[in-house]
Amino acid sequence: MHAQNTVEPVRGVPYGRSVMIRAGGPRTVGVPSPEARLRFGTELQEHGGGPRRRLLMVDDEPAFELSFYCGTCPLLFRRLETANEKLHLEDMQERLGGPLDDPDDNGVIEAFGALLPEGEYLPLLLEVEPRLVIPGKEGDYFSGEQVTAWGLDQFWGLPQYPHTPYYRTFETVVDANAHLYEFVVPMVPPTWNERGRVEEYVALMERGTVPTAVAISTLDVCQSALGLADDPAAHWGLTHFLLDGHHKLEAAATARRPVRLLSLLTLGESLAGGEDAARLPALRAQSRSARATG
Repeated sequence: MHAQNTVEPVRGVPYGRSVMIRAGGPRTVGVPSPEARLRFGTELQEHGGGPRRRLLMVDDEPAFELSFYCGTCPLLFRRLETANEKLHLEDMQERLGGPLDDPDDNGVIEAFGALLPEGEYLPLLLEVEPRLVIPGKEGDYFSGEQVTAWGLDQFWGLPQYPHTPYYRTFETVVDANAHLYEFVVPMVPPTWNERGRVEEYVALMERGTVPTAVAISTLDVCQSALGLADDPAAHWGLTHFLLDGHHKLEAAATARRPVRLLSLLTLGESLAGGEDAARLPALRAQSRSARATG
């Protein structure tokens, strides 16, 4: 029988086990941007102004607003009204029904690369036990750690709000002035999942099956410059947007069982620089730890 892990909560997040399996080398993946179902874009200000929003687009519709380019704005993934599509590949379901042991196994990168804009990507193969978080509730990054670093939004007087449940999987120290936070974000909320499929995965996981999910990921490094918060450390946000695995992640969170996650980290569309991205595999292999404040 699969052993159940018991882990003390970290600032209200009852993290499960998280393991770095393997990192691949950076490689060029994807199709020309106009042909990609998923791509990144910039919404401009009216009347020829500068950038207004940094976006993740699905089928040419804005799906998520992302952390702004300035580098001092808060970390963000905010689901938008037109985010209503998942991008799974039906012919990959059997190959992803069990654990991948290497990022290059079974042609998975090439298959999902056909959905993505051409660019340089860093593959990371992880094993995580996700914890579902509801915005504003216990364990929510946006009303917890982010408020400690940025304070409340100066206009609204409220924390940032992502408009979606999401999963927390890992955090660790970067250095004395920076901390890495990891999130898995579904393209549509878990309430849209088919109950029968979630229950099937729960049953499989309870028998020891470890399926694999696939995500396109960003690494954004953000640091407040306003001096209004208690702990203005840099936040490294590793955010995985699910391409495949919506039912698997919900099942893993429900059953508190592991799932493998093949992350395709976009190097060209992340706010982190190349040197920061190169540090990620080593940081992700560290032990989990909370940010020490006070």
